[in-house]
This record gives sequence, structure tokens and C-alpha cells, in this order.
Amino acid sequence: MPFCKQACHYCDFHFNTNLSRMEEMVEKIKLELTLRKDYLKRNEIETVYFGGGTPSLLKPIMIESILSTIQKEYNGIWKEVTLEANPDDLSKENLMAWKSLGIDRLSLGIQSFNPKVLKFYNRAHSAEESKDAIRKSREMGFDKFSLDLIYGFPHKDHSIWENDLKEALSLDPGHISSYALTVEPKTALGTWEKKGQFQSASEDFVAEQFEFLQNATENAGYIQYEISNFGKPEQFALHNTNYWKGIPYLGIGPSAHSFDGKNRGANPSNNSLYIKSLSENKIPFKSEDLKDEDLLNEYILTGLRTIWGIDLKMIQEKFHVNLKEEKKSILDQMNTEGWLLWKDNTLSLSKKGKLLADSISSALFT
Repeated sequence: MPFCKQACHYCDFHFNTNLSRMEEMVEKIKLELTLRKDYLKRNEIETVYFGGGTPSLLKPIMIESILSTIQKEYNGIWKEVTLEANPDDLSKENLMAWKSLGIDRLSLGIQSFNPKVLKFYNRAHSAEESKDAIRKSREMGFDKFSLDLIYGFPHKDHSIWENDLKEALSLDPGHISSYALTVEPKTALGTWEKKGQFQSASEDFVAEQFEFLQNATENAGYIQYEISNFGKPEQFALHNTNYWKGIPYLGIGPSAHSFDGKNRGANPSNNSLYIKSLSENKIPFKSEDLKDEDLLNEYILTGLRTIWGIDLKMIQEKFHVNLKEEKKSILDQMNTEGWLLWKDNTLSLSKKGKLLADSISSALFT
């Protein structure tokens, strides 16, 4: 749902702050759902995820109409329905409506509990609103949450991040998604950096905060089941886990991506173009054919980000690649460094290895 109240200074996701076409967008999203109902072939839906943008800006009646379209056009029993929301949108009226519609998991864009950092990021909520949002949500019967946090904000020491994490864990959300602050060219941060008005933290500084995140969440009973995601047992995000395990998914709306198990593709990152195409009953989706090599490399990339790792026996049977033999010298070196964990035919990353996940993956690409 590509709409936001205001632009966060770090964000390069597709969104628009002009909300006037929101109702029209919902109608086109429902039309795309109908036109693409055969994309997943088996048509069995297990999870629904409202992402953005800011889906919590939608009126409850709009959410209801989208969910009704999914129920009408698709089979399956939903195991999880997630709504991304900003804390300032969590009124009791909204929470009550979302709960009645079957939404059972909230992904809250907290980012920080520090007032100065929130202002710098141009977030619309305060730290107190974040805490109050979780309290109200629990009162209204929600018990599955994820908090989004950003680490790596440049500062003289780690006190801001340590306090953010302390506050988050004290709320006992059950799930935390945390990402390093990244400067993208077409954002306000990118402009400031180019003009010399902002300087990112050093790689070592960011790595230290990542290690603090790993240790603090582990001590609080959370499992780092994916590089950026930490959950207590039974609290892992089912929807996102399906992405990392290579299970097919259908993305609806501008800039949404889809994967049918063999090929992936995306809708245009342009609201007007998206609406125009669907007004003409055309699906604005461009597909990309993936070769076996691409599928294997993606499996390595996503699999090594998770605690489930990659199945070397499956790779040999499906892709006819003996990774142990073909990458023997590289794997031996990584073993010496203590970056890898082995269990039967499964390879995953150690705590230390997770700091280097992307470079390890690319070294194992075929």
C-alpha cells in the first residue's frame, strides 16, 4: 500500500504522500487480485501481509474489502494475517476494527525510542506513542507483535542503541526486526551525505551494534532465526519465513514482487502507471526468467541468512552441484575462521559468520 503521511529521511521504498488516490488504489488492488488468481497455481493461501508504505492509513472498510476479495478468489486457511502499522495510527477504534477483520499480527515501525533520532528520521510518532501503542494493542486482544528498529545511527558511543534495545525488550514484543541504517542515493540522507551534511557511522561501529543486538536478544530468550529477525519460540513471522525458504508468493500493488517457484517479477514502482494499466484490464507485471544457476544462488543467499541453512544433499539432487567439492578450499578457509556450522547435510552460519553473510554467500555462488 504505497502511501505515507510523510517521507522518512532514510526510506527509499516506493510510496506517495498524496493520499487522494487511496480509494482508487484499493479498487485496483482488488482487481489485480482477481486477474492474477491463477499465478500461484495451487491457489492455497497460508499467510496475508499488508506492507507498504503505511497500510495502517487504510480505512478499516478498505482492508475488509481487500480481505473479502482474497477470501472469494483464493483457497486456503490463513495461519497469519499481518498489518504493518505506525504507532500513531493505533487508535482503539482501529485496533478493534483490525481485530474483528482477522488481523492477528502487527508489525510496528518503531525505529527508535530516542526523541532526537525520531526527529532526525522524520518519524511521525513519539517514543511514548510507541509504548502506548503496544499497551493499547494488548488491551484490545493482540498478542503477536514485531517491532522494527534501526541500528547504526552515528553517535559518539553506543548509548542510543543500547537504550533503544533495552526499551524494546522491556516491552516483551516476542519479535524484533532490526536493520542497519543505510544511506540510499535518492533519500534526504543521501542528499545530506553528498553535500557533506551527514556522515554515516563506520563499519566497525555498526558491526559492534549488530553484535550487541545478537547478545541482548539471545539473553532475553530470542532466537536469531534470520539475519535481521529475532523471535521467541512460536513467534517467528510465518509470512517472511516463507520468503526465505523459497515458497511461492504473490505480491499485489505498485512495486510489489512475486515468485512462482521458478520465475520472479515485479509491478511498476509508479502509482499512476499501475492504476492506468489496471483501468485497461491489463496486469502491469513484468516477469524475469530465472535459470537453474540463478535459483541455486538465490537459495544459497536466502538459506544462509536463516538458522535452517542450506541442504547440500538437495542442492546435489536438484541442481547437480556438489558444493562441498566445488567450493572445498573456500569452505575449508571459512571453517578455519569459525564462520560455519555443519549438521548432517546442512550448512548454516555461526554467530560470527552472520556478520559476513552476504560475502560468504557470494563466495559460494556457482
